[in-house]
Amino acid sequence: MASGPNYATTELLEGLGDAPRGTDAVWRRRRMWASIWRRLTRWEYWPIWAIYPPVVVYLFWLSLRHRSLTVFTAVNPGMPAASGLVGMSKSMILAGLAGAGDSIATWSVIPPGKFPQRNAALRLFMADQGLQFPIVLKPDRGERGEGVVIARDTFASENVLRDCKGPLVAQAYIPGVEFGVFYLRRPKDTRGEVFSITQKQDVSIVGDGRSTLEELILRDDRAIGMARFFLNKFEERLAEVPEVGASVRLSELGTHCLGALFLDGTGLNTSRLEQAIEAVSRTYRGFHFGRYDVRAESVDAFQRGEFKVIELNGVTSEATSMYDPKHSVWFGWRTLCEQWRIAFEIGAANRGNGARVWSVRELWNLLQEHRAA
Repeated sequence: MASGPNYATTELLEGLGDAPRGTDAVWRRRRMWASIWRRLTRWEYWPIWAIYPPVVVYLFWLSLRHRSLTVFTAVNPGMPAASGLVGMSKSMILAGLAGAGDSIATWSVIPPGKFPQRNAALRLFMADQGLQFPIVLKPDRGERGEGVVIARDTFASENVLRDCKGPLVAQAYIPGVEFGVFYLRRPKDTRGEVFSITQKQDVSIVGDGRSTLEELILRDDRAIGMARFFLNKFEERLAEVPEVGASVRLSELGTHCLGALFLDGTGLNTSRLEQAIEAVSRTYRGFHFGRYDVRAESVDAFQRGEFKVIELNGVTSEATSMYDPKHSVWFGWRTLCEQWRIAFEIGAANRGNGARVWSVRELWNLLQEHRAA
């Protein structure tokens, strides 16, 4: 399926570009149908079950070739949860990078307990590290940005501490731009490589002094693909009319399913960036394969290797640069198959060096525990 809309769809979208004063119900319905069509014709919006069937077939072939369904679980012997498959603890993985020092965004665990004690722990962490709001709060176990909050004041942080009963990771907020850097290293190699780079961009709309926030969302060429999500997110502000030139940020987390735009930034790679990623990776004993989420002051700073790691994901990481709208689903399938081929190869090499391979039963139990959590 093509990565963009066909001629008829483009004509439909262009014909619906200008909303009437006061959002008309018919216009709104037509724009929502345009949103559905956009999500059907652009594979970056497809659910996992629609993307992965060809990849699963390839995984079975790889398992036959390597004589194991689960040898990929040995790709990162130093990581918890089957090399970072599911339900991994963010704090445990960040602790594995302790040797990287200032390259890691300052963080601390806020343990479960009563609100006063949790609030005191957060305040102590911020005071000890000289941090001010905003502060990032996220569940210690969570995926795809679920539960992540950029708390910009005391009120917001206290709400998170009350609502999330499990362990939380509190982390310094790093302003600037965000990237995903996929790194891999075969055990026999002295150096690893940067497999892909994703440049993550927030989605914003600009007011014209006449249109409501709802109209601006439904009219915007990028926001229309996530229309239902953004309309729900800003439900209480939809009637607001932003001033001329006022920018309203619709997404603020570098997560595709939460609205961020992913662009292929592999061309941004430099030798200094590779050296910096290699230096960080070498501090994590038993790490060979995964994606860093990093923030930097600017693109230039990132290319100089000046960044802060905010998260590291393991074996189920994706080279998310494939979700750039310019790439077709065929490009995505090739990318996924290539990264899984390498994961199996590294896992098999680590198996030969004595690393543990999880059994099918152990994986099943891990998945069941993750679903029940």
